[in-house]
Parts: sequence; structure tokens; C-alpha cells
Amino acid sequence: MKIERAQESDIKEINRLLFQVLEVHHKGRPDLFKGNSKKYTDEQLKAIINDDNTPIFVAFENDRQKILGYAFCIFESHEKSNILTPIKTLYIDDLCVDENVRGKHVGKQLYEHVLDFAKKNGCYNVTLNVWSCNTNAQKFYEKMGLVPYKTGMEKIL
Repeated sequence: MKIERAQESDIKEINRLLFQVLEVHHKGRPDLFKGNSKKYTDEQLKAIINDDNTPIFVAFENDRQKILGYAFCIFESHEKSNILTPIKTLYIDDLCVDENVRGKHVGKQLYEHVLDFAKKNGCYNVTLNVWSCNTNAQKFYEKMGLVPYKTGMEKIL
């Protein structure tokens, strides 16, 4: 398996996975997430792919015809914050593994690739958010050694 930065030619396959991950969220929280939708338009994906501040990594076998998984990342820093230290963070905005290859360590390899990339780019930490309805993702991230650093809470009215 290879992991590389996404290219515009990967958009069709990234879209296929965007639908999969949104469906997980829609099933878990249909009050918040629309069904049969995706997070980004093709134009937004092109802009993200071509922005060094928002790297996307894709995992694939021999060729790029079938993407096995992706990790959308965003560099963050709080240089101008009055309360936060000016550390450099790599935030994982979205990590998805094709439902047909889950359990085959694609996610682990993607996550480790992101960690290595973050270290090479001088990041202090890697962060992400996970929806509480996505217990499989929570278990995966805990297995990768992540621990909660803040908790979002809600009361539905």
C-alpha cells in the first residue's frame, strides 16, 4: 500500500469515501447530518488539494484507481491568541477507510503517515474530533493512543 498527497485526479474516489463517512454520521445523528450527501463540492476539493495548509493523504494499492482511505488535515496555530500557546498543530479534519477494507490496517497506516508528516513539519501535536455516535472510530483512535483533550457537550431543546 502507498500513501501520498491527494491529486485532483483522486476526486472521484475521494467523493465515494466522503459519501460513506457521511452515511455513518447520518445514521448516528440524522437530526444533524443529511443523508446521501458529502462534505465538500468538487471545487472545494480542488482548492483543498492544492493548498499546502490543508494536505489530504490517500492510501491506495498498485495504482490510484481505487482509494482505500484518506486523511484530510489542516495546519493550525494560535500565534495571535491571548490565552493559547503558539504551538503548531496538525488537525485531522476527516479520516475515512473504505468500508470494504476496514480491519486491514489501512487506518493505522494512514494515521501513522499523518503522525510522521506532522513530526517532519515541526508540529507539537495532532488533534481530531470524533462524534460520540461513532463508537468504532472512538475505539480506533483510542487504540492508536489518542486521548481526549476537550469534550463537546449539548442539550437538545
